[in-house]
Amino acid sequence: MQNNKQMAGAIILAGVIIAGAILLKGNTIRPPGGQAENFGNSGNPPEINIRAVSEKDHIWGDKNAKVVVVEYSDTECPFCKIFHATMHRIVEENKGKVAWVYRHYPIPELHSKAPRQAEATECAYEQGGNDAFWKYIDRIFVITPSNNGLPDEELTNIAEYLGFNTSSFYTCLESGKYKNKVESDIADGKQAKVNGTPSSYILVNGKVVDLIPGAQPYETVIEKLNAIK
Repeated sequence: MQNNKQMAGAIILAGVIIAGAILLKGNTIRPPGGQAENFGNSGNPPEINIRAVSEKDHIWGDKNAKVVVVEYSDTECPFCKIFHATMHRIVEENKGKVAWVYRHYPIPELHSKAPRQAEATECAYEQGGNDAFWKYIDRIFVITPSNNGLPDEELTNIAEYLGFNTSSFYTCLESGKYKNKVESDIADGKQAKVNGTPSSYILVNGKVVDLIPGAQPYETVIEKLNAIK
């Protein structure tokens, strides 16, 4: 009787293990804040519909660089905060070779404050162009604790810290005039199959050649970039 019970238990356990293996095989573990897909070095990434980079984009680095990394980001995403610093290092240490394009992809279901922060960066751009945009968004990522931790009043405080006209900045932000611009970036991100932040695409001559899923470390990103001929 005891042997029969042990045999029955072993059969049940084996069934659980097999079922678990099947379930794991059918599901891809997604990296934090990123996508499951990874083009790797196959050289044959799936077709991705991404908006062409233009003068309307926020570009850091040489706009004529052969390699461009287009990132879709959320200012209250903790993984985006990490990756923001990584991309600054990538551009600074590869001057003239890599350009970085920042596009908005706030996820209000996770970070309700992120859409307004994205609009604030555009009000910064209105005051001082591309340099003002990058100074402002850099400051957000420096001071935010992420996950909706940045108090709303800090948006105007950042403008004051950077020497902007705070009255004009506040009027701009309250008007909601850049809401459509932010939503346009989000719509473009959806076309590009963004399903988490940060999601970054490596472009060569305007064509997507690889993906950087999630907040990959500097070493992983530079390895991907160096593999591009």
